Amino acid sequence: MKRILVDSGEYGTRIGVVEDGLLAELVYERKNSMPIVGNIYMGKVVNVLPGMQAAFVDIGEDKNAFLYYGDNKDEKGNIIKPKNGSEILVQVEKAGVGKKGSVLTRKISFPGKFIVIIPNDNKIGISKKITDQNERQRIKDVVRGELPESYGVIIRTDGEGKSEETYKKEIERLVKRSEDIMKRAGYAKAPALLYTDANGVAKVVRDFFHSDIDEIVANSEDDYEELLKLCREIGEDESKIRLHNDGTPLFGAYYVEGQAKAAFNKQVWLKSGGFIIIEQTEACVVIDVNTGKYTGKVNLEKTILKTNLEAADEIAHQLRLRNLNGMIIVDFIDMKSEQDRQTLRKRLEEAVSKDSLQTIVVGMTQLGLMQLTRKKKRESLMHLMTKPCPCCGGTGRISIAEKSDKGNELS
Repeated sequence: MKRILVDSGEYGTRIGVVEDGLLAELVYERKNSMPIVGNIYMGKVVNVLPGMQAAFVDIGEDKNAFLYYGDNKDEKGNIIKPKNGSEILVQVEKAGVGKKGSVLTRKISFPGKFIVIIPNDNKIGISKKITDQNERQRIKDVVRGELPESYGVIIRTDGEGKSEETYKKEIERLVKRSEDIMKRAGYAKAPALLYTDANGVAKVVRDFFHSDIDEIVANSEDDYEELLKLCREIGEDESKIRLHNDGTPLFGAYYVEGQAKAAFNKQVWLKSGGFIIIEQTEACVVIDVNTGKYTGKVNLEKTILKTNLEAADEIAHQLRLRNLNGMIIVDFIDMKSEQDRQTLRKRLEEAVSKDSLQTIVVGMTQLGLMQLTRKKKRESLMHLMTKPCPCCGGTGRISIAEKSDKGNELS
């Protein structure tokens, strides 16, 4: 049983994807701080760094955003360098973290439920998860016949099996949106927000409502009505939408409130008695695997392999649940057998393959650390919902009180 919970409250919305009772993904959207990834701005260049082929751009946020322009070339292959004070159309590719501002791109795109439209392009790309070659060719033929000139498109996984009429409607809707934004860009004065990407229930339908979802449950009548409306627009099954209005907390009613709170814990226990420790830094995510209470029944090597395999499954789950992204380093328990190391890697690759975001298992370093990368699409739960402690400076630790020569404690 797979369901989506849309829990609207006083301070924002929680979106939970629940798979057989397990909270697999969790998204927080605060009312006073909505996600900006996908937003389109008319920005103003404030500083160009030729040595880095980059520029800082004012988009109206607290911190200037970062734009790499090295891949922006003219017909002759020459890099087009922006000028200080110039106004440029940009889209947020990655959200800012810590002291770093957002990362921008000049390649504008408009995502829909089944496709992504790209203005000033002419390529047709198809999700790798659509593997049937006849279906891939059918989709290309359909899209090529409906797509206007100077537009490229990427077919999302949900586009598999969709009719020509469905593609036609979504292409028309997204092309109109693109044309409206381009017109606004012609007279907007930087910095200006031109387009806000889907949030709330629109995000639910676009990014989470796949064919294998059995139901969507919302605790707000407004969200419920909006979900029905969005389903009608794209031809999804309205009977899967339910309203939870019996007065009980939504996450509690489906027994996932405890799982949502545990998503902020550093230590995660494994069923065998082992555990993992998750540490998030500005540069990367570090995960340590330990046998803990598990001592095994046969020998040390089998104990270690069992713990590592169980940890691989849990790590894949935690990456989705906490939205951990970027560079991820896992310190599995050392294994002497090359066969065991290959078994572990294969298990990890299978576990992360269920993730909707691209996650790549790079492999072991010479020091025996497993490397992964996960595409960054939104902020992690920790960065979104917590802030550094004013007492410990963000370390999570406080100093032990020292004693003076007189025996008095110093704080």
